[in-house]
Amino acid sequence: MDLDLLVIGSGPGGQRAAIQAAKLGKRVGMVERRERVGGVSLHTGTVPSKTLRQAIIEDIASRGIDLPDPLHPERHEVASAEFLRDRTARVIAQETAVVRDQLRRNHVGLLMGDASFVDEHTVLVRDLVGGAADTTVTAANIVIAVGTKPSRPKDVAFDERRIIDSDGILRLETHVPRTMTVVGAGVIGVEYTSMFAAMGTRVTLVDARPKLMPYLDREIAIALRFLLGKRNVTFRFNEEVVGVDRVEGRAITHLASGKQISSHTLLYATGRQGATEGLGLENAGLSADARGRIDVDATYRTAKRHIFAVGDVAGPPGLAATSMEQGRLAALHAFNEPVMQLPELVPVGIYAIPEISYVGRTEEELTAAAVPYVVGIARWSELAKALMMNEEDGLLKILVSPEDKSLLGVHIIGQQATDLVHIGQALMGRENALDFLLSAVFNYPTLAEAYKVAGLDAFNRMRDLM
Repeated sequence: MDLDLLVIGSGPGGQRAAIQAAKLGKRVGMVERRERVGGVSLHTGTVPSKTLRQAIIEDIASRGIDLPDPLHPERHEVASAEFLRDRTARVIAQETAVVRDQLRRNHVGLLMGDASFVDEHTVLVRDLVGGAADTTVTAANIVIAVGTKPSRPKDVAFDERRIIDSDGILRLETHVPRTMTVVGAGVIGVEYTSMFAAMGTRVTLVDARPKLMPYLDREIAIALRFLLGKRNVTFRFNEEVVGVDRVEGRAITHLASGKQISSHTLLYATGRQGATEGLGLENAGLSADARGRIDVDATYRTAKRHIFAVGDVAGPPGLAATSMEQGRLAALHAFNEPVMQLPELVPVGIYAIPEISYVGRTEEELTAAAVPYVVGIARWSELAKALMMNEEDGLLKILVSPEDKSLLGVHIIGQQATDLVHIGQALMGRENALDFLLSAVFNYPTLAEAYKVAGLDAFNRMRDLM
C-alpha cells in the first residue's frame, strides 16, 4: 500500500484522524477537493457563522447601542454586509493557515482533487483545476470525512441573491436585507434568524413543527422565543412551504395554509445532505442512505472494517466538536491502539443571540422517565457580572437528583453559555455534585458563580421536601 491511512476530507474530523495517525508514525495522506483545507466547517459552516455572530455582537457593543427597537428602527445602525464579510474572511484565512501548518508539521501529505473509490483499497484523485495528472492512491485504511452540504428542495430556484441556503449567507449584497424569511427552525435557522434580527432585519421564521426547537428544555425554548419576539421576529409554526416565487426584487413564500410571505431575502435552512455523491461508494462495497449518510458501528467502521466514516456524514449529533473526537478515535481503532470511547453525554452549543448550551436530560425527559429531580435556577439579572456586561437576559438551570445529589441536566441561555456549560459537564455522573457547588468558591464577579446561585436554589428546594 502507498499509505497506512488515507483521509478523504479536511474538515474537523478528517484533520484529527490524519494528525492522530501521523502521531503514531503512520504514512498518512489527505484528499481535499477545495483549493483551501478546512472543509465545510471552516469555509461555509461553523467558523464563518460564529465569526459573523461575534462581529455583529461587537459592532453593536462598540456603538454603545442596544439591540434594535422595532418601533424605532432608525435608532439602530448596522454594520454593512461588506464589513461582516471582510471580518469573516480574515478569520477563515488565519484558521486555514493554522490547519495547513498543522498538517505540514505532522507530515500529512495533501492531495488536491476530487476523490472516488476504484476499489475498497484504491482511491482515484481527479485534478479539478487543470494541468495536473490524476493520481491513484492505495491505502490500508481509509477515513471518509467528506461532511455535508445544505439540502435544497428540487422545486425551489435558488439564485444566490434573493433565494439562498446557509452557504450563500456570505455572498449577500453589500447591505443587510430589511426583511428575511427563514425556512427551518433548526439550529442553523435559529442562529441566522437571531443574527439578522440583531442587525435590525425583520425576520419571519417558518417551520412545519408545532413549536420552537422541541429538543430543548421547554423553559429555555420559551425564553428564546420571547427574546426573539422582542427583536421583531415573527413565528409561523405548523406551516409547510409549498412554493416560492420571485416578484419585483422580492421572494414570495407560499404556505400550505394559503398565507404568503414577502421578503427581500429567503433563507432555506432545512437540514443538510451528506456530500457522498461522486465518491463511488459502490466500488468499495458501500452505500449511503437517502440523506447521503453512511452507517457505522461504535468504532466508526463501515461495512468494510478498514474503511471508517466520521463527522456529519456518519449521522448525528453532527457537531464539529464530536466530529473531531470521532476522527481521532477512528484513527486509534484503525491501528488497534487503546481507546477511550466517546462519552454518552456531550454538550450541545447553539450560537444564537443569545447563546444556548446544554448537557444531560431535560425536565420533560426526566418527567417522562419518572425520574425525580429538583430544579435550581440562577438568573443573569441577579449576577453582578452580567449587569456590568449589560447582559440581563439569561439563566442557568440545573436539574439535581434528590437521591444522590448528582447533576441530571444543565441548561443555559445567555452570554457565554457555550463556555459555562463545561463546568456542569465536568460534574456530570459524579455523586454529590451538588455538594461541590455548595462548597466551591467561585470568583466574584463572574458568570460562573451562577452555578453557586443555582446550587443554593436547588438545595433550598430540596430542604423544603425533607
